[in-house]
Amino acid sequence: MPSYKAPLREYNFLLYELLGIQQYSNLPGFADASEDLVRAILEEAAKLTEEVLQPLNQVGDREGCKLENGEVTTPTGFKEAYKTLVEGGWPALVVDPEYGGQGLPNSLGVIFNEMVSSANMAFGMYPGLSHGAYSAIHQHGTDEQKQKYLPKLVSGEWTGTMNLTEPHCGTDLGLLRTKAVPQGDGSFKISGQKIFISAGEHDLAENILHLVLARIEGGPAGVKGISLFLVPKYFVNEDGSLGERNGVSCGSLEEKMGIHGNATCVLNYDDAVGWLVGEEHKGLRAMFTMMNEARLGVGLQGLSQSEVAYQNAAEYALERLQGRSLTGPKVEDKPADPLIVHPDIRRMLLNARSFNEGARALLVWTALHGDLSHKSEDEKTREFGDDMMALLTPVLKGHLTDRGFLNAVEAQQVYGGHGYIGEWGMEQFVRDARIAMIYEGANGVQALDLVGRKLASNGGRAVFAFFKEVDEFVSANEGNAKLKPYLEPVKLARKRLEEATMWFMENALENPDNAGAGSTPYMHLFGITGIAFMWAMMAKVALDKLEEGAGDQAEFYETKLTTGLFYMQQAVPETAMQLERVRAGSSNMMALAANDF
Repeated sequence: MPSYKAPLREYNFLLYELLGIQQYSNLPGFADASEDLVRAILEEAAKLTEEVLQPLNQVGDREGCKLENGEVTTPTGFKEAYKTLVEGGWPALVVDPEYGGQGLPNSLGVIFNEMVSSANMAFGMYPGLSHGAYSAIHQHGTDEQKQKYLPKLVSGEWTGTMNLTEPHCGTDLGLLRTKAVPQGDGSFKISGQKIFISAGEHDLAENILHLVLARIEGGPAGVKGISLFLVPKYFVNEDGSLGERNGVSCGSLEEKMGIHGNATCVLNYDDAVGWLVGEEHKGLRAMFTMMNEARLGVGLQGLSQSEVAYQNAAEYALERLQGRSLTGPKVEDKPADPLIVHPDIRRMLLNARSFNEGARALLVWTALHGDLSHKSEDEKTREFGDDMMALLTPVLKGHLTDRGFLNAVEAQQVYGGHGYIGEWGMEQFVRDARIAMIYEGANGVQALDLVGRKLASNGGRAVFAFFKEVDEFVSANEGNAKLKPYLEPVKLARKRLEEATMWFMENALENPDNAGAGSTPYMHLFGITGIAFMWAMMAKVALDKLEEGAGDQAEFYETKLTTGLFYMQQAVPETAMQLERVRAGSSNMMALAANDF
């Protein structure tokens, strides 16, 4: 039976020792986030995720969701768990106090969401998508829409969805056919079909707010003619009560490889009434508010499945007796040694652990800069935060989910044959992790976004700001001999990342296929470099703490140094391979005629 334990010590290390969020206590949101309050929130979140959500993970996987007469029933226990979530005020954690939120920093929300996703990824998608809907309405909706819909989204009484994909088009949204016909009173009649709609219909909340991309009748072709509409499942009366059912219905539930506990729906819109969110024909801009947030959330899912898979595999390796150590028996009074004595088992476990801790640091570091981009009084700080959020979103989505899936597979491998058997839970982590590489923009699309858009944005300002951040840290610590094993790999990875960046600048304009061919290797090169940078910073903190005298925390910091050194020695060398793949260009890749495949 799988288990999950929230890594509270890791979170406190990141927030207060690495990132020092206490220094921002003069800023909105941070001012209310005292260290005592944050620790209490994280402890309560751990109880919720470990005791309420995690025990339902296999239940949701076995039972799935059921559709009868247009109504979807979620797995046993989900409805009660969602009620507990709402009563605890968790959906309101990081949202605007004007609409009933607690207004705490989003970096704290990222940590909470990792806990939820690690405990029960399918369940976490219900409130997760609602927060994306909240953000889109909050940023682009009218005052009337905000007052009417946001308080119920914030409380969790209502949930939200995002409706992009149609049967004939996925990423290429310019092909969408869902149409919107103006009614003369400010409303539109929406008709069409959307597929792969996560949490599109369920029994957890009394209303669902669908954010739907559609083309206004007579609007421009392609993406320039797309608008965003708010289509509630039930109409909302003037007094806030619910009225009649709208013309949106669940036609079927998708039969999926994983995340069975989440209702992935085909939604049919038959003259459903909707209201424009944002400007006409500017729907993608409004939807990207939701999509970018969702992409960070999916990157987090890659980390979460890697984390929970690692935790269970490590526990199994400590208990399972199998074979003898290559250097002689370690437990002589037993018939075999535990799996943990074998170097290859340790390789797989440390691959996951060193990634998890470094990726978590990069995710929270990015989220913190996202907070500062909105709340800092310094213009340069806000600009840097905006740049890092834009630049690193595709890296976090793509690299964390690719690597997270591989780590889940290796954690499964630790179990041998038992990893293939359902009761141990490992094969569910593998299946659940796989979708994160596909949805919210497949990882190849993330890589193209990184290379094709983010690198060139503002003349390359963001990527050079990242290089500067790394360079300043390295320069400030060059004299620290103990830190050298961490600094040298970071310098090497950063050098290779810059070489790959410059190669694109010199070769992608003359042949765009060069950018396409090297985009995925570049994304992973960037991801490894970013995580290595985090490990160098974490190693400095650990060394400083040990120098000061860490007392009963010494083992924690020594373990940090050992784990970080493994990442530097085992993961950073991959950057050489990724650089060579970028430099190979597209000529060989594009040489075969299509009919030769």
